[in-house]
Amino acid sequence: MNKNDAKKIFTAGTLTYTTSGIIALFCWMLWGDFAWVMKGRSVGALAAVMVKKFGISNFLYGLLIISIPNFTNIFLIPWISYKSDRHRGRFGRRIPYLFMTTPIVTVAMVGLGLSPWLGTVLKAQAIFSEIDVNTLRLWVFAFFWLLLDLGTTLSVNIFSALTNDVVPKVLLGRFLALTRAVSLLVAVLFNAKLLGKAEDYGPELLIGIGILYGVGLFTLCIKVKEGEYPPPSEEEGGKQGPISSTVKMVKSYWNLCFSLPYYRILFLGMTLIGLGSVPFNTYYIFFAQSMEVNIDALGKCQAICFAISFLLCFFLGSLSDKYHPLRTSMIALIVWALIDIGGGIFCTSPTAFLVIQLLHGVAVMSFNTLYASTAARLFPQLYFAQFTSIAALLSSASVMLVVPLFGKLLDLTGQRYALVYIVGAMFQIGGLVSLYLVYRGFLHYGGDEAYQAPLPDNVSS
Repeated sequence: MNKNDAKKIFTAGTLTYTTSGIIALFCWMLWGDFAWVMKGRSVGALAAVMVKKFGISNFLYGLLIISIPNFTNIFLIPWISYKSDRHRGRFGRRIPYLFMTTPIVTVAMVGLGLSPWLGTVLKAQAIFSEIDVNTLRLWVFAFFWLLLDLGTTLSVNIFSALTNDVVPKVLLGRFLALTRAVSLLVAVLFNAKLLGKAEDYGPELLIGIGILYGVGLFTLCIKVKEGEYPPPSEEEGGKQGPISSTVKMVKSYWNLCFSLPYYRILFLGMTLIGLGSVPFNTYYIFFAQSMEVNIDALGKCQAICFAISFLLCFFLGSLSDKYHPLRTSMIALIVWALIDIGGGIFCTSPTAFLVIQLLHGVAVMSFNTLYASTAARLFPQLYFAQFTSIAALLSSASVMLVVPLFGKLLDLTGQRYALVYIVGAMFQIGGLVSLYLVYRGFLHYGGDEAYQAPLPDNVSS
């Protein structure tokens, strides 16, 4: 290695890194990502096993686990993202929010694990003695689940925004590919080693993963440093009352994110692409059962998907960096849509289901890797969290609308689960058209060599 290679410098805003600095940054960020993903991959399954023992109804389960988190996302993610984008402090604009929300999530995870014991403790108190112990356990669980939802909602967009602020743009695709690899490894680890113990050791697993989350995120906050940011514009600074602050926030969101057609089309594309996987992800277990597919065979098929995607992810991340995620993700989206159309036509036997499931899974995971850095490459750096929060808001709102409507469609068609592929492909094709229009805008605003994320005339860059 010559000296120039050894001293290569990477930049992200005002931050500069040598190669060794990049390695250290990646290690700490991936350690935090491991803790983050372990919580995300595990808590839903562990919680489901636990609350079923409490006798929860299907309606209440759907309301508590699915509907409420999506509803709170619509309001809290834009608010915290707006505040974070405009915060200026000695520790940066992202890390203070991560640091404050980490204990909320940790306490909530530990509380979920302790909910069976806490319910028993409450039952021993005279005031609760007439109430069924499982009802008390469910009350405790619901309290800590809502607390977990609060902490997760307030931190999820901040975590991705921190990545965008501290990782050099030229390495984003490869870094996000590494995070995909971590996510896939966690999925394999949890499903192969831990999920089978959920019936007997669910509380202990929740407590342990909660502690892991706290340690992982706290060490990330301590070891990763943010750079300096330009001050927010004068009209956004200063102290304001809650009403005036809310009005300014709504106006800022509308002006920044929706005044330019370029971003309106991009948000439309992101929403449609997100919906492309919703029908299958929501109903694939029912689909498999209707095809009389053995659940063990389905699990092995998913494990093969994870393994293939893991082997491909870093290569695909490099392609994304080299050719731009817009180009690579459009190609991957075409492949994904073709596979799903084929699935809707040819999925007529258990063997066909497993083959198409394998192709579909690899296509989706490959697309996600190639597409992962799109937002970071297209949205304005200074207002990144605000833009991604709008994408999250639209995603949550659309999922809340589409899932019950698609369920009704299945009921009306006599449970024709092959529609998960056909309807998904329709969303994917709509997303592809939107991405093509965005690509034309990308070229108009400078393309590969000189792209500058456009801003309305009255917004400072």
